[in-house]
Amino acid sequence: MATRNPKLIALSGLPGVGKTTLARRLSAELDAVHVRLDTIEAALTASGMVERAGGWTAAPDAGYRVAYALARDHLEAGHDVVADSVNPLAITRHAWADCAQAGHAALVNIEVICSDRAIHKRRIESRTSDLDGLTVPTWQQVEERTYEPWPTSVLRVDTATGIDQAIELIATALCGQRMRSSRWQTMPATFSHAEQ
Repeated sequence: MATRNPKLIALSGLPGVGKTTLARRLSAELDAVHVRLDTIEAALTASGMVERAGGWTAAPDAGYRVAYALARDHLEAGHDVVADSVNPLAITRHAWADCAQAGHAALVNIEVICSDRAIHKRRIESRTSDLDGLTVPTWQQVEERTYEPWPTSVLRVDTATGIDQAIELIATALCGQRMRSSRWQTMPATFSHAEQ
């Protein structure tokens, strides 16, 4: 049986830009594992562990640490992983890179944006939680959230016009790598990188 190197596709972007919708589609297309930070943090909250620890300020990286461990286990087993988190800081981005290295995986960083402010705001204001223990942020919280610009070139996809175009851009970027779906092999070779 041939050995293949798995891929860690690490998404980043503010709440409400469409990361989870994109991650679900990507993981289905790639037959990859979807590791969603919201699910982990909601479970930790619902269990009462966060409250007993003194709140999220007492354990701000607990959810990320669980996500890194789960992703690493799946990568080491040879599975591709789509990591779905805000991933807002250099420290979280380095941790995902360390996770990929430990799992002997190729790392693909993708920043997800919604360039239309009105659409982004509408998404946030109409959003409801799909998870017990997850409190969705307000528009003000999204605007005030710390989110460091990427210091290097990463693939940036814009969901303002929908998810399909973003999926196609990602497919194009990945088409040089081994993919399971022939649909991904035949995408036109046009995608954009963005430097911030």
